[in-house]
Amino acid sequence: MGRAFEFRKARKLKRWGNMAKTFTRIGKQIAIAVKAGGPDPDNNATLRAIIATAKHENMPKDNVERAIKNAMGKDTKDYKEMNYEGYGPHGIAIYVETLTDNTTRTVANVRSVFTKFGGQLGTSGSLDFMFSHKAMFTIKQKDGVDMDDLILELIDLGIEEDYDIDEEEGEVTLYGEPKSFAAIQKWFEENGFEVKAAEFTRIPNDLKDITPEQRETIDKMVERLDEDDDVQNVYTNMRPLDEE
Repeated sequence: MGRAFEFRKARKLKRWGNMAKTFTRIGKQIAIAVKAGGPDPDNNATLRAIIATAKHENMPKDNVERAIKNAMGKDTKDYKEMNYEGYGPHGIAIYVETLTDNTTRTVANVRSVFTKFGGQLGTSGSLDFMFSHKAMFTIKQKDGVDMDDLILELIDLGIEEDYDIDEEEGEVTLYGEPKSFAAIQKWFEENGFEVKAAEFTRIPNDLKDITPEQRETIDKMVERLDEDDDVQNVYTNMRPLDEE
């Protein structure tokens, strides 16, 4: 399997470990999508993609509908996307994505975790060169579809040649340019593919080897960051266990 698959699998396992956190994360994304494009998924491609991801993560339909309804209320919070970058212990790069209604609170909480574990926050954009931002689509495998032909069909839309197949789930994950997210999603829908999940991800360009003891410390730091309700995703450049 490719590196992207290993990082996707690692995040999936982490999310399953805290389902409530996953639902909170998706709920915030729904709120932003509804405010930007309305509550009807038929007319809101972004919301449609988030609903597909929610289903893929086993988020109950009632929770999704409640999140959409709440997003239409007058008292709905305005969430802002904020990213924080820095280095944790042992020189590991850490990229933190958040959705917050209080940036002062969020940056204080994130900085506190970095400080507690001997790390340091950097300036915005300081780690952009270390992580590739990707649009990520997980689709149901379709009988009679040759993957090489599919990639060739989508290459002009920004899909990359590398893809990952999960034989157990009968799913294929493809990666593309973030700016092409809407166009790729539309193509899949118009050509009869079942989109199981559609989201953005960050994949480290270079991996850093660490000892088991060092990994334990970094894992604790990532877990502490992930416990914060404002944190959506945490990415690092430490080598996954499956690649060691």
